[in-house]
Amino acid sequence: MSAGVSALADRFFAAVSRGDLAELDELYSPDVAVWHNYDDVEQTRAESLRLLSWLAAKAGPLRYVDVRRTVLDDGFVQQHVIELGGRCEGIRMPAMLRVFCDDRRIRRIEEYVDPGPLNARLAASGH
Repeated sequence: MSAGVSALADRFFAAVSRGDLAELDELYSPDVAVWHNYDDVEQTRAESLRLLSWLAAKAGPLRYVDVRRTVLDDGFVQQHVIELGGRCEGIRMPAMLRVFCDDRRIRRIEEYVDPGPLNARLAASGH
């Protein structure tokens, strides 16, 4: 299963990077929950897809660098730095995700990231 989970992780981050909502929709289980440390809110599938669409439009394409991933029995943990593109070029945000999944679908994501630099840049540019 670890090869399948790693392949799913690769597909997930590639889809987020390019803002591919159709691929993300396929990877998410119907009842996926996505939690963020910065607001302590659990998003539904629709809310997560809407946020990722917004992020791709405002700061895409995204690049994941300095990736460190550990596959677990019930998913994976990935630490990385997100390099933003577009009007947010130059912003780097260290992040960590704990993802609960099998080799086909993501059931839960817990994301630890500070979106402050992104929000400040967008506010300064009037977006």
